[in-house]
Amino acid sequence: MRILIIGGSGFLGAELVRQAVAAGWETAATYNSRTGDVPGVSWHRLDLRVPERIDEVLAAAAPLAVVNASSGHSDWAVTADGSIRVTMAAVKHGCRLVHVSSDAVFSGARVHYDEACLPDPVTPYGAAKAAAETAVRLLAPAAAVARTSLIIGHGRSVHERMVHALASDASDGALFTDDVRCPVHVEDLAAALCELATSERAGMFHLAGADALSRHDLGVLIARRAGLDAARLPAGRRADSLLPGALDVRLDSRATQSLLRTRLPGAREFLRVARESERPDP
Repeated sequence: MRILIIGGSGFLGAELVRQAVAAGWETAATYNSRTGDVPGVSWHRLDLRVPERIDEVLAAAAPLAVVNASSGHSDWAVTADGSIRVTMAAVKHGCRLVHVSSDAVFSGARVHYDEACLPDPVTPYGAAKAAAETAVRLLAPAAAVARTSLIIGHGRSVHERMVHALASDASDGALFTDDVRCPVHVEDLAAALCELATSERAGMFHLAGADALSRHDLGVLIARRAGLDAARLPAGRRADSLLPGALDVRLDSRATQSLLRTRLPGAREFLRVARESERPDP
């Protein structure tokens, strides 16, 4: 298996790279500012705003599958236009494409969202992700589009770092009690994406954890797992802040789970049981 991971130096991308190499796949990955640290990987610098460079990278890597795990946040030129360019290049080179999207494509108006729900974003990032989804499904009907939620794992996610900072009084802020998502562990998410990459399944897939938790409730679980004082975590309400975005968005992943071997446990489970990759060396 030859695979190219777009955004391979990011949080999710790095785990995808690690699992691909562990599986014995011939692995190439892209980066924007710095390469990853996994040996045996062919690294390519890539700016998704440069169309000809995308084509050059795919020609050099010659992958059978491409996983687009890039994140340009609310930068339309990267998140929307860049993803469209990756899709066009994958189609041109005859590659299997797995495109990673987000629950940010939803407003939260209906709370529960399955794979058939249409996007109704309320933020620039959500709008860019929704535009990319639509383009991928039109340009590459055989591709898999995978929406996910809040990604957690190994203490390296943005949310975990924030919890540690708040619990140690190293940062100001609060964890919202009304901002609800379905957190997923980065290892499980990467495994599910790798499974999709080796399959011929097409369409929309939801890859989120089984538990719906507020950011504050999730923070309490993270703090307890790390041996921190969860009582020190300040609570607040997003509805009372000026921050844009949906409040309660719960991805229903049951239909996708019925198709995949990879199980996506909820945060109450994966933050309770230590994984082999999280245990210290003897």
